[in-house]
Amino acid sequence: MQNSIFDIEDLESNPSARIPVAIVSDTSGSMLGAPIDELNAGINLFYDTIKKDDYAYSAAEIAAVTFGGEARCHSYFKPVYNQPYAPHFKADGNTPMGEGVNLALDMLERRKEEYKRCGVSYYQPWLVLMTDGQPNGSAAELQRAKDRVAQLVNNRKLTVIPIGIGPNADMNVLSEFSPRLKPLRLKGLRFKDFFSWFSQSVSSVAQSQPGDMVSLDLDSIKGWAEL
Repeated sequence: MQNSIFDIEDLESNPSARIPVAIVSDTSGSMLGAPIDELNAGINLFYDTIKKDDYAYSAAEIAAVTFGGEARCHSYFKPVYNQPYAPHFKADGNTPMGEGVNLALDMLERRKEEYKRCGVSYYQPWLVLMTDGQPNGSAAELQRAKDRVAQLVNNRKLTVIPIGIGPNADMNVLSEFSPRLKPLRLKGLRFKDFFSWFSQSVSSVAQSQPGDMVSLDLDSIKGWAEL
């Protein structure tokens, strides 16, 4: 996991409430070409939008995990002012989804412990799970990831947004990661539209109080996803 003493010092010097956001994305070989290019463009838009938002700028802590060939942490939970550049993804390998989700959950548990040690409150974490195919990593890791996510969601300790990319995305598997929100299939490669909507959602959370219920704007989802 990629974090340092500076991540703790930031919590101590700026103890305002945080919104942990984990972006967990498929970067397997099938994402090569336009899909990975559009995903990277969407990630860049998300970071740029958060940087310009007065509410989300200090509150949102973004982590990026990919599963393409292996599960990889690109960035640990940090506010955008400590992440000058958005991560850049490359497509390669198979689709170890379970390993990717478990890595993101391990990182989230670690960050929550750091919040507690530093006396920093936090909002319900978000996890965005995106894939264009079927998982083909360890079956045991996949099941463990499903069980962990379902328990957190049902205990209202995690909000999951499952996104299918293209016609071959396994929506049934995505639904097993999301007991409350039906998986959404991206229209075409409208990553920028999704990340624009998502940045607005994060901003809305940042304007609330930790523990408040914040509803997703489902009407605007229709512009970029099939419900």
